[in-house]
Amino acid sequence: MLEVFNKILEKIKEYDTIIIHRHERPDGDCIGSQMGLKYVIEDTFPHKKVYAVGDKVPEYLSDLGKSEEISDDIYKEALVITVDTSLKKRICDQRFLNGQYLIKIDHHDDSEPFGDIEYVEVTSPACSSIIVDFIRTFENELNITERACNALYMGIVTDTGRFRYRSVTAQVLNNSGYLLSKGVDIERIYAKLYTKDSSILKLQGAVCNNFKLTPNGVAYMYLSKKLMKKYKVTKEDAANLVNLLDSIKGSLIWVVFVEQMKPKTKEPHPKDEAPENEIRVRIRSRNVAINEVARNYRGGGHLQAAGATIFSKKEMKSLLQELDELHLQYKKENPEAF
Repeated sequence: MLEVFNKILEKIKEYDTIIIHRHERPDGDCIGSQMGLKYVIEDTFPHKKVYAVGDKVPEYLSDLGKSEEISDDIYKEALVITVDTSLKKRICDQRFLNGQYLIKIDHHDDSEPFGDIEYVEVTSPACSSIIVDFIRTFENELNITERACNALYMGIVTDTGRFRYRSVTAQVLNNSGYLLSKGVDIERIYAKLYTKDSSILKLQGAVCNNFKLTPNGVAYMYLSKKLMKKYKVTKEDAANLVNLLDSIKGSLIWVVFVEQMKPKTKEPHPKDEAPENEIRVRIRSRNVAINEVARNYRGGGHLQAAGATIFSKKEMKSLLQELDELHLQYKKENPEAF
């Protein structure tokens, strides 16, 4: 770790222009690690130009910072750093390949190799915690202020399920304590995570009343465009409800299917399906490794938290059948599972 971190710091010192990329459809850890790293570099090296690029930042993360639009010529003499992204195709803004030098920092189980320097720590439950490891390694050289602490803490909190997942380690809790000691507006962070518009609460009620179970106990909910329009919520708000199904006794896998308003995928569509039938899938589990199933449907991710994309109800049925069989197999092998 130390050797790679030294190389990363050397490159940060070497370049006056640094562009930080992350994955499309950002979550808390994605924005937290991107903005946290950006602020630490800016606060340590005020003369450097540091850009955070990508698509729109979700409203609940907007306090952490916003994406920046930059021209192609800025990449010519730039260091590019990608964070929290395992696959090149998932990186938001493919110009990340246009820089002079590329560094990858990630923690996903299905991470593919790319970059001149790679640091992938799959045992870390959050990329933001890796950034904190990096900062603490060079604590005497790097400056960390409250804005960086807020971003990185948000990243750790969200990707650990509020410190509930088995992957949480003493090191992750120690890093969180370090951020708190440096200054975190913890009440504001949790207010952003837990306060919701009444429309979302009403949709939650609909999910609780209408979710379904496969024969062997996989819990799932289909969130149609019609349903989202009825409750006046965005597709991002709808997708974030996946963990509403995480406490059903006997269900170790839960899924939400979210119809997309404006599909942007470049993946080939089944011949009998139109692109407007694109459906994004969020899959979560307790203990069961579900990322291999996600890979079968244009997706991937962590062992117990993954995403996929399908284009029809037929594919939805097939995906649920695979998860159902996986669920049954796991329960047979682990009769004590709950």
